[in-house]
Amino acid sequence: MTIEIKTQSVEPLRHTFSNVARRQGADKSASRYLEAMFDLQPTVNFHYKPQWDPDHDLYDTGRTAIVMEDWYAFRDPRQFYYGAWTTTRAKQQDVAERNYAFVEKRALLDLVPEETRKVAEAAFVPLRHAEYAANLNNMYICAYGYGTAITQAASFNAVDRLGIAQYLSRIGLMLDGNTSESLDAAKQAWLENEAWQPLRQLCEELMATKDWFELYVAQNFALDGLLYPLVYERIDGELQRHAGSTISMLNEFMSEWYGETSRWVDATLKTAAGESDANKVQLEQWARQYIDRAAQALTPVAAQVFGTDAQSVIAELREDLTNRAGKKAGLEL
Repeated sequence: MTIEIKTQSVEPLRHTFSNVARRQGADKSASRYLEAMFDLQPTVNFHYKPQWDPDHDLYDTGRTAIVMEDWYAFRDPRQFYYGAWTTTRAKQQDVAERNYAFVEKRALLDLVPEETRKVAEAAFVPLRHAEYAANLNNMYICAYGYGTAITQAASFNAVDRLGIAQYLSRIGLMLDGNTSESLDAAKQAWLENEAWQPLRQLCEELMATKDWFELYVAQNFALDGLLYPLVYERIDGELQRHAGSTISMLNEFMSEWYGETSRWVDATLKTAAGESDANKVQLEQWARQYIDRAAQALTPVAAQVFGTDAQSVIAELREDLTNRAGKKAGLEL
């Protein structure tokens, strides 16, 4: 008796979910990112005018001056949906944990001069409060923005900022021998030290900004675009002259995160600017306004490390950010 085993392939009627098929056709396979992003913004259910804001629907495109024909035109070049984001961050956290364990096990901070340790503590630890403000701002973008293409990425960004605040707190604890004195001193500096007040004022004003896309430009492009290169490139590089790579190892996550996140910010601004001339003009106006504000707020912070050279350092960073806006985001500043 002969038994023949045959295989038969079954062609699926469609290769993706209907929310994606409506946009790119049912015969084309979609990435997990597109499946987890397209058309998830509620447009019918729970779409009412809340009593606390009767001029807008709960989910309303009119909460920003930016106008888009399709709010799903935005793409995250990182292709982050929840699964991809958590996987990426888990790998980065493993690297960060190894760096922190390496520094602690070999007591590398004990080899850093006391004066350098004080500069590092004064420059880095108060920023944990700025990161918490950035968390709130991105959660606002998530809450009041329109379209999952932006809101899901903003929510990931918000959680990242809490993680960065925790890393900065951990650096403080490592510097003060786990006494938490550095955290108390950082809080007082944030509340009272003159060098931090302009930045604190800017962070608090951003938390009261109503237009969520304006907030996106102010926080994620202008402020971050000057703060991260200043702190994790210029100040970190200055400390390397006395601390070697020890402090840099503790800041590696922040440096890598900024480079990755900048791609998302640039892509979002480029898409919005390319939609219409009105969008481009509005984005350029916001970018100029908040780059000026951020530069003024960060100059006293830079002066704590660079002294009289602080203004020239900020000027160089402004030029770099302006060039980035033109090359990557399509904005003429």
